[in-house]
Amino acid sequence: MAKMTPSTSIPVVDLESWPDGSAADRRRIASELTDACRRVGFVYVVNHGVPAELLDEAFAWSRRLFDLPLEKKMLAPHPPGPNVHRGYSWPGLEKVSQTIYADGEEDKQVENRRVSDVKESYEIGSEDLVQQPNVWLPEDVLPGFRKLTTKFYWRCFDAAKELLRALALGIGLDDEDFFLRFHSGVNNQLRLLHYPPAEAARLANDEIARMPAHSDWGTITILFQDASGGLQVEDPSQQGHFVDATPMSNALVMNVGDLLMRWSNDYLKSTLHRVTLPALTPAEGNREGRLMTPSRYSIPYFVSPDPTAVIECLPACADAQNPPRYPPVIQEEYRKLRARGQYL
Repeated sequence: MAKMTPSTSIPVVDLESWPDGSAADRRRIASELTDACRRVGFVYVVNHGVPAELLDEAFAWSRRLFDLPLEKKMLAPHPPGPNVHRGYSWPGLEKVSQTIYADGEEDKQVENRRVSDVKESYEIGSEDLVQQPNVWLPEDVLPGFRKLTTKFYWRCFDAAKELLRALALGIGLDDEDFFLRFHSGVNNQLRLLHYPPAEAARLANDEIARMPAHSDWGTITILFQDASGGLQVEDPSQQGHFVDATPMSNALVMNVGDLLMRWSNDYLKSTLHRVTLPALTPAEGNREGRLMTPSRYSIPYFVSPDPTAVIECLPACADAQNPPRYPPVIQEEYRKLRARGQYL
């Protein structure tokens, strides 16, 4: 049975028996994972298959990247506008929002940016996705960075494929490879994230933000986070009430994205989440009498269907009493709809 963490209502699922277990083991794990995604939309996953040594390397490279002087990081700038999401985004460039903007709402987009997001990121995708070419730093700026992050990108996809198989089985599909037919891996996104120290009082007063409440746009997201805390998940039973997704050693955090929610006809939940103030004590981060948050590093990996994939309600998730709630949608069209306003 999936365990509950002591500090949150987010379940923990152990995949240890998934690769070589019996059919009964696989059905049990699939059921636990799907139940967590149905009730909460978020789940801690242990024994997920991403080696700890590789994960340590990825965080070490992320720190080296963000420790570079700004002028070095700006050698791989995020392209203008929202359509190509690659390269380095400096603090304040991206504005995360749950709002979907219509044509002609540019003023509304500008107004939403009055409160800046205090974070920096670097986005990496497959070299095979022509719609979003990678923007790499020159090799001599950070030798080895491209090789390691490319390796990590595909290793994360290996882990994600097993989660997609378990979800298909847990939903009740006959073919546990069903979702893999829509996911070649080329349309995923590896994001290195750094939240620099920020004044706690300004965050508490909404003068600045870290990552406002939002849902993810793809199928699933897997997240690796350091020990600093700050990630919160909305309680599906109490709108507006968020619980801490406390960092858990050797676990990834997996959440359902919008497209999987649409596929499952809302059976699985794409839950709002945010990064805000972690628990702080006055002894921590005191700078000239101001309480500061510690730096936070995280690595989300967004798993998305291929750009031309059509996402429509699964027959197993609808019937006469529960008809499809969403029309079919093409992944690339939905991505562009949600990305509008993220970058101007």
